[in-house]
Amino acid sequence: MKKQLLSVIVSCYNEQDAIPYFYDEIIKIAKQMDYLNFEFLFVNDGSKDNTLEVIKNLHQKDKRVRYVSFSRNFGKEAAMYAGLEHAKGDYITLMDADLQDPPELLIEMYDAIQKEGYDSVGTRRVTRKGEPPIRSFFARCFYKLINRMSKVEMVDGARDYRLMTRQVVDAILSLKEYNRYSKGLFSFVGFETKWIEYENVKRVAGETKWSFWKLFIYALDGITAFSTVPLMLSGVIGLLFCIVSFIAIIIIIVKTLIFGDPTGGWPSMVCIVFFVGGIQLFCTGIMGQYLSKTYLETKNRPIYIVKETEDK
Repeated sequence: MKKQLLSVIVSCYNEQDAIPYFYDEIIKIAKQMDYLNFEFLFVNDGSKDNTLEVIKNLHQKDKRVRYVSFSRNFGKEAAMYAGLEHAKGDYITLMDADLQDPPELLIEMYDAIQKEGYDSVGTRRVTRKGEPPIRSFFARCFYKLINRMSKVEMVDGARDYRLMTRQVVDAILSLKEYNRYSKGLFSFVGFETKWIEYENVKRVAGETKWSFWKLFIYALDGITAFSTVPLMLSGVIGLLFCIVSFIAIIIIIVKTLIFGDPTGGWPSMVCIVFFVGGIQLFCTGIMGQYLSKTYLETKNRPIYIVKETEDK
């Protein structure tokens, strides 16, 4: 009986130091799971270092190693999508090269699909040791906020590291949107998913590419991709201020008729003008975010552009 194929997709951006460690570890797991065939698909997301050369060297000594190299940096979301499109496996997993996604969990994940009937097995961190406290605080706040705003459930601490059947992957690939937020897309397509918890693991080499600002922008992408509540909120705020201003006008008219019109201080007026102006700009900014996403979608630009693969 022919063995089924498991595709390991690894998104890489300036990971020349981490890749050799990752390869050594994933090979150990592949030997333990000898009831499956493996392919290791590295997606080079426009790295500036020698990441591509390291991957090519691995391909020379192990033909199971495949690669897709972008023409420039398109971002991790594009890299994951490219990996899913190029993967040939019956089962597909997404992993990071820094070994923060423990390869040994693959055995348990595969057993959950085969023996327990799940379509997908995801992983989530139960601790955030090693992260700056401020980042951990805002991450928890983000998951609480988006789960209240969105109909699609986002699991706190969820990683992109998951094992999926071909059916699940095909469903994800059918979502062709340009502005991608994979954690939400994984939940959107549904299917039975089991969650495996583990404690946070430090990077084996190199430095994280996710600054606080990049994570903040990524969080905004997630909110705008899976919720229209901010648009409704801006409308509610506008309506509320109209009601308050109407009541204030009536009070001023009544007060003027009864007590006259004593001269008021201009500082308070300036503060009110700035406050209302800030609210207006805030609501305009929310609408601008949705408009910009719509604008990018209508361009129908490719999610990524391939410069080379192991075949050409």
